[in-house]
Amino acid sequence: MTRRTFMSTVAGAGAAALCGPSLFAIEPFPRSGGARLQSSLAAYSFRDFFLDTTHKRSTETDPAKRIDMLKFIDYCAEQGCTGAELTSYYFPKDVTHAYLLSVRRHAFLRGVAISGTAVGNNFAFPLGAERDAEIAKVKLWIDRASVLGAPHIRVFAGAAKGISDAEARKLCISALEECSDYAGSKGIFLGLENHGGIVAEPDGLLEIVKTVKSQWLGINLDSGNFHTEDPYADLARCVPYSVNVQIKVELQRKGQKHEASDLVKLAKMLKDANYQGFVVLEYEAKEDPWVAVPKYLKQLKEVLA
Repeated sequence: MTRRTFMSTVAGAGAAALCGPSLFAIEPFPRSGGARLQSSLAAYSFRDFFLDTTHKRSTETDPAKRIDMLKFIDYCAEQGCTGAELTSYYFPKDVTHAYLLSVRRHAFLRGVAISGTAVGNNFAFPLGAERDAEIAKVKLWIDRASVLGAPHIRVFAGAAKGISDAEARKLCISALEECSDYAGSKGIFLGLENHGGIVAEPDGLLEIVKTVKSQWLGINLDSGNFHTEDPYADLARCVPYSVNVQIKVELQRKGQKHEASDLVKLAKMLKDANYQGFVVLEYEAKEDPWVAVPKYLKQLKEVLA
């Protein structure tokens, strides 16, 4: 490289840095080789059956069927799942370091990978104590995920509270950059879910993800959360940026009733995009999960094979 070429390159890089964050937009994750789709199950699928919960149960359930996180891992092992997604809502309220280690040990001995955990948060609050608390909560679960050995945390963007959507996106981006930096220091990915609010549609989701300057952020793609005219096309746009995929057994097009998800179509979409990672069944339909989940896990593993 000549001195002139070197100086030209440096000058171009400096100009790019001054032009703003859009020039730092992340690209689709490069993945060589073929698609690798690993099955996992979200604890949220049994949300009404956990002994510990942060939210009110949607229906009264038989106390004899209540489970804790260790029993959920046992269930994943019995169902032949490669992984288990341990939703943060169902850990004991005052979870200890020792308890987290016991969960990690139990999963290892059962041959189940902890594919990730999930946090409920809102990064669309205006500047202030509420927003600071949301950031602190996510950082707390990054610490806990590190102890668990969980490589991924599902996070939300949230819905604007007393501010415009544009301002909410800016605040969300800055919160994600702060939290992604912290997560990256521990080797953990954050996956921003398409979960209503300012990321209800793919344009809003992709705008945020492409703007955040971090190699530790991607999309947690939920197949049931785009209520657009063509959810499958919108999901396909987001797969290349995804670090975790959650499959719902139903979806809902704009203005329509719920319909059964086409698992074959979803699996083909992931394979066509060369996705490599966990595909997590997150069951939300009305049928009893103890009856429905084994059936859907069987179907999902067949189409992922």
